[in-house]
Amino acid sequence: MAIRQIAQTSRTPGLALAPLLLLAACASNRPAVIPPRPAPSEVYDEQAHVPPFARVPYAPFSRTDAVAIALREWRLFGGPVDDLPEGQMPDLGEAKPERLPGLWQRVGEYWWLGINASDSSTAWTGKHDADGRVFPPKQDGNYAWSAAFISYVMRIAGAGMRFPYSPAHATYINIAAQMAQGSTGGWAVMAERPDSYAPQPGDLICHGRLGAKSVRFEDLPAGPFTSHCDIVVETGANTISVIGGNVDDAVTLKHVPTDTSGRIAAAGDAPYDTRYPWMVVLRVLYDQ
Repeated sequence: MAIRQIAQTSRTPGLALAPLLLLAACASNRPAVIPPRPAPSEVYDEQAHVPPFARVPYAPFSRTDAVAIALREWRLFGGPVDDLPEGQMPDLGEAKPERLPGLWQRVGEYWWLGINASDSSTAWTGKHDADGRVFPPKQDGNYAWSAAFISYVMRIAGAGMRFPYSPAHATYINIAAQMAQGSTGGWAVMAERPDSYAPQPGDLICHGRLGAKSVRFEDLPAGPFTSHCDIVVETGANTISVIGGNVDDAVTLKHVPTDTSGRIAAAGDAPYDTRYPWMVVLRVLYDQ
């Protein structure tokens, strides 16, 4: 296993930041499809492969559980932290964490458990396609699993059928925007302006690009667009800690700057982070 260490640019109290597994980046290119609310007869079919504790669920859908699940998966990947600008990690080829023994299977579990049973991507792993064939490391962008990771966290935390599980982040970004506009209902995500709402642990922060143009909050819902979301796991003085899947081909933590009120953007949605164009916060409507 290839493991490299880099100096952490910041530290967050309460998180043990372990050696960093360095690899390439993520962002799903899958089209964002707004799923209809499932009929009661369809719910079991879509969730047949989900364990009963998450399907019923056994406990209320909570921020505490979602954060704990994300942190557990981060520790499983060795606790990597990447506070460098996007795209500066080396490509380690077959040594990418997502392809290592024990970890490619874990990525397969994100696909299997996070995505609805009707989607063929549920058969993917960190290095296999739906037919079990190993794909080359340089083709991993076709199998980007960052949205599957978020879907997995929400599913296992007990969101049930209230979260729009998808291989594409834009699916739930667009639904959250529709929730905020009142054009749909019943989902557990609500889009908030990044310059007016301070994300809380368990919320999602997202960025995306539509062609050569940055997607803005005002553009939402924006149809299919390449995007990425991370889950907030801790808030602090002028920074939040977020965890994302398929970041450097691992589950990785990074620190995002905020103002003194905890917002990630100044007036006009200008993000304080110079690395990523964060443009929306998805407030997750937990039970507790």
